[in-house]
Amino acid sequence: MPRTVFAGTGYYVPERVITNHDLTQWMDTSDEWIVERTGIRERRWVPEGMTGAEMARRASLMALEEAGMEPGDIDAIVLGTLSPDVFFPGTGVYLQKELGIPGVPALDVRAQCSGFVYGLSVADAWIRAGQYRTILLVGVEIQSTGLDISTRGRDLAVLFGDGAGAAVLVAGDDDARGVLSTHIHADGRYAEMLWGECGSSRKHPRITCEDIEAGRHYPKMEGREVFKHAVTRMPEAVLEALDANGLTTADIDVLVPHQANLRISQMVQRRLGLRDDQVVNNIQRYGNTTAATIPIALAEAVREGRIQRGHLVALAAFGSGFTWGSAIIRW
Repeated sequence: MPRTVFAGTGYYVPERVITNHDLTQWMDTSDEWIVERTGIRERRWVPEGMTGAEMARRASLMALEEAGMEPGDIDAIVLGTLSPDVFFPGTGVYLQKELGIPGVPALDVRAQCSGFVYGLSVADAWIRAGQYRTILLVGVEIQSTGLDISTRGRDLAVLFGDGAGAAVLVAGDDDARGVLSTHIHADGRYAEMLWGECGSSRKHPRITCEDIEAGRHYPKMEGREVFKHAVTRMPEAVLEALDANGLTTADIDVLVPHQANLRISQMVQRRLGLRDDQVVNNIQRYGNTTAATIPIALAEAVREGRIQRGHLVALAAFGSGFTWGSAIIRW
């Protein structure tokens, strides 16, 4: 049975930098307030007209270059996002168009902040089954165009950024490398703790003037509940993956957690007993890019030399749904 190997990684973030000071022009907040609660100092927001498919293309081309491949080598696309460029179809087909590879299947995964780990689970299953040998896995998000940039919406608005990350996954026959296992979960009982309701098909009409006036078209979050569940589920998922492979936390070289909030990552780190140098955090510069956080962090860590051949790498994610999951990779 082939094993899924990361052949290349890439990322793209917009050039437009939005600092905490910039946000103070639009809402009652401060750099100190944001940093204390989230660890975030700045984030990237798209300029007018930039699409998720365009960011995904740039990240994908970087990953393909690292892998020594061309778009025509791709057998399938798996793309995670909660902010598709249009209501339908999914962003995956637009990425396929951008890459110039008609006929290649494109699957969008709607698992929010867990989208990359969920997508990896799908891609790994396809490769193990022998259905495809080269899969482009992408996480991409444009959050900035859907935020309430006012004091009313500051609890969420200060958190999110835009960006894309990509990985080229290939079938390998080296038992010493590749994805050892993935583990994904969900609990819909908490779906409305972090959600976006208006504009959905269960409402008729899908959105009204009253909805807009009340701000119901913006996402909503019960922050304390999300924090409580995230700091529990993420370490649980990592331990589950380690146990499934006869490993312990002492075997981890690098943990790449979803970049939801620096305080969450620090709590997860403490619960797993890891050192600072074992955990990748870049939320300080990019904010929460939801499905794109893990692949962006992976690509940066590879380029910085923090992830090297032979390292045991753990991924952990938690997000709306609630959804969560983990993966263990021998790099």
